[in-house]
Amino acid sequence: MTKALRRPAAWLGAVVLLLELAAGLFLVAPALLGYDRYVITGGSMTGTIDKYSIVFEREVPVGDLEVGDIITYLPPADSGTHSLVTHRIIALGTSPDGLQVLRTQGDANPDPDPWKFELVRPTVNRVAWHVPYAGRPLIALADPRVRRFVVGLPAAVVALFAAWELVGAVRRSRSGDGTDAPLPHATT
Repeated sequence: MTKALRRPAAWLGAVVLLLELAAGLFLVAPALLGYDRYVITGGSMTGTIDKYSIVFEREVPVGDLEVGDIITYLPPADSGTHSLVTHRIIALGTSPDGLQVLRTQGDANPDPDPWKFELVRPTVNRVAWHVPYAGRPLIALADPRVRRFVVGLPAAVVALFAAWELVGAVRRSRSGDGTDAPLPHATT
């Protein structure tokens, strides 16, 4: 590879590496600091937390919850909802058994959720912060075709650069003086 091509390629490689490190840090650092993360896939919190946002949450004791907190939880089994929900607490109470009873509602929903539920675990995930639309790439990576492209394209580029360097090394070794020499042609 000539010097003219190496300089932009090195610069591009450095930029790509920095972007990958930043993305890795964005995804790994919160977990190391005790945060869970979820991608919001519904629109019930639109206006506060839009669809495809990533929410970062921390487990807090149930006793620390307040009206207005946004939590992620699995609704009661008889609710008909079988996936995690991220909604705002609109009412808190206590059951006869001494457990916290919650009522929640999505900010974009006109009515509260049709269930009240008891928190039987001592902790629950409360939203600490979110990054709008940052979950879109993670949702896209759930598609195997996108994953193959995202992994395959850089691998193909690396393979092409390696082949380019190999051909250059073979040419230099055959010329004996370290400069590029044309490859000999086979005669028949």
